[in-house]
Amino acid sequence: MTDRDDNPAAPGGLPEGFDSEADLGEPGSFPFTRGVYRSMYRGRRWTMRQYAGFGTAEDTNRRYHFLLGRGTTGLSVAFDLPTQMGLDSDAPMAAGEVGRVGVAIDTIDDMRTLLRGIDLGAISCSMTINATAPILLALYTAVADETGVERTELRGTVQNDILKEYIARGTYIYPVEPSLRLVSDLMAFCSRELPRWNTISVSGYHIREAGATAAQEVAFTLSDGIEYVRQALARGIALEDFAPRISFFFAAHNDLLEEVAKFRAARRIWARTMRGRFGASDRSCRLRFHTQTGGSTLTAQQPMNNVVRVTVQALAGVLGGTQSLHTNGYDEALALPTAEAAALALRTQQILAEESGVAKWADPLGGSFLVEHLTHRVEAGALALMERIEGVGGASRAIEFMRDEIHREAYRHQLEVEAGTRVVVGVNRYATEEDHEPSPGPDFRRLEVRQAAALAAFRSARDGEDAGRRLAGLREAAGGEGNLLPPMIDCVKGGVTLGEISDTLRTVWGTYRDPA
Repeated sequence: MTDRDDNPAAPGGLPEGFDSEADLGEPGSFPFTRGVYRSMYRGRRWTMRQYAGFGTAEDTNRRYHFLLGRGTTGLSVAFDLPTQMGLDSDAPMAAGEVGRVGVAIDTIDDMRTLLRGIDLGAISCSMTINATAPILLALYTAVADETGVERTELRGTVQNDILKEYIARGTYIYPVEPSLRLVSDLMAFCSRELPRWNTISVSGYHIREAGATAAQEVAFTLSDGIEYVRQALARGIALEDFAPRISFFFAAHNDLLEEVAKFRAARRIWARTMRGRFGASDRSCRLRFHTQTGGSTLTAQQPMNNVVRVTVQALAGVLGGTQSLHTNGYDEALALPTAEAAALALRTQQILAEESGVAKWADPLGGSFLVEHLTHRVEAGALALMERIEGVGGASRAIEFMRDEIHREAYRHQLEVEAGTRVVVGVNRYATEEDHEPSPGPDFRRLEVRQAAALAAFRSARDGEDAGRRLAGLREAAGGEGNLLPPMIDCVKGGVTLGEISDTLRTVWGTYRDPA
């Protein structure tokens, strides 16, 4: 079942069997269909983030200060592919990729530079990182320790969602089981040391960007979330110690009302699942989520049209009750966003918050025949898919099923675009002959050479024997059952690099081989 509807007529009534008390309730009350907080944005605006990472830590730090000066209320870090894949910038496999899609972070020096002049006790920081999430959190924690910020004051999110990498994105390193161990280790560590940190952001965004429908995005994301709950419980972590810190990350695409319905359906399914399957408290049943506007919906043709797309998508996130929002720059289909585009994207959120009036109401579309019908439809489609995933043993055993489902929908979508039955303004309708050249970006070859030189200088200045001893301790811990976050923090404080930590784990666990 997909979430498409060939009947364009709006329904004339509420869905069959609809129970306003059981299915809706009040904002802030179970099953949280209408939002996770009673006052929603009247009490506190959503966190306004701008996802950024540019080549070097120094360049990215400048962009963060630029955004903070214009009203951003949280940082969101994009890392380059070598960092995501556990490779130092001078590794042969990193050649040509250093700094291209985000910031290169090899050492604690890089993390110090990235965060220079930013009060870690006053802001929240979201890091989009998965296979190497524990290492990046270790670096962040180490810098906080150095600057005197108490670990209990650190606020933010680390994505730490490795299953969606196997399903939709591909930046995995290790086999599934040790990767899930790292996820659980991070959750357990934060429950003890970083109680305000969101230990996992279960990501539907990349699933949707790979081609999934709205119902598939909900189903596959929540199934991954269920798997992480099971893994944590199997490690002996008490449900109420970690479940309230699970957050989610969804895409917002162009079908405004379906996207609003998607967010509402996801909250309802998660609440009922957590209570019915795990006996969770209301606090642990709340689905809190970050939203990013759809990168795959941006077009290189007529890029100013993307301003409208981003506005519609951001409005869907707000009407759907998001807790945090990133709006894409209109020029991101061409190159890294310019400062001008990033500022306009932020102003889009601020206008929605301050001028549109939508922030005055919790779930302003709730009760609409159409919105309740769409919510019910997305929910039914997602639940049917989740049942199939459970039938094969859960998300960790259903990777190929979910991957195949996404591929089929992506192919169908592309055929519709090429046939013109799915309109993309400026691409297959209302197209012009205008060309838009991307603004000149960084000299990546020069950047790579500079990053490699800094890395060599860092290694030569450290105590190599001490670094080796710390790595040996990590290797021993990886072969046992203890939590790996403390030895990782010990390593980075001793000058061990991200690539050296990852290589040590590779020697113990090996790497994932795609069965396809």
